[in-house]
Amino acid sequence: MDIIRSRRSIRRYIPDEVKNEDIEGMLEAAMYAPSAGNQRPWEFIVVRNEAMREIMSKTGPYSFHAAKAPVVILVCGDSLHETHKNYWPVDCSAATENILLEATARNLGSVWLGVYPRQERMEYLSHLFQLPEHIHPFAMVCIGYANEKPPARGFYDPSKVSWEKFGNKKV
Repeated sequence: MDIIRSRRSIRRYIPDEVKNEDIEGMLEAAMYAPSAGNQRPWEFIVVRNEAMREIMSKTGPYSFHAAKAPVVILVCGDSLHETHKNYWPVDCSAATENILLEATARNLGSVWLGVYPRQERMEYLSHLFQLPEHIHPFAMVCIGYANEKPPARGFYDPSKVSWEKFGNKKV
């Protein structure tokens, strides 16, 4: 739970390079994510190139952080190899969360930039990376050494929990 509680969305980074072993560790963690029927419909594109990250930063109104992150991982779903149709976004969500948690475990900062289901963002990245039709951009994850330290805060909210049936707030 410590990693879960200490994870923060980091949007400012120092320019230090992220080690390949750290990137591979985050990708390994992503591939340990659960998926529907163990279909594992994900693909990952690791981007270090500054010019490419600058272009990626134009994906949407909140994507500008990609320009300054030393690494951006584009998480994609592969609908061609789905054995459980339309679950690729769920599976890619789990993989993306694992990247964020592993980044925290490695003392790296990260932030999830949403792409799916915004069609204009998906098309922008599909065109940029010349993706085949069955590969769908899902999320961009910016990674680097944090140049900010957002305060810790708790998120548990018992008003969001029902017991046994919706609306039953007490056990």
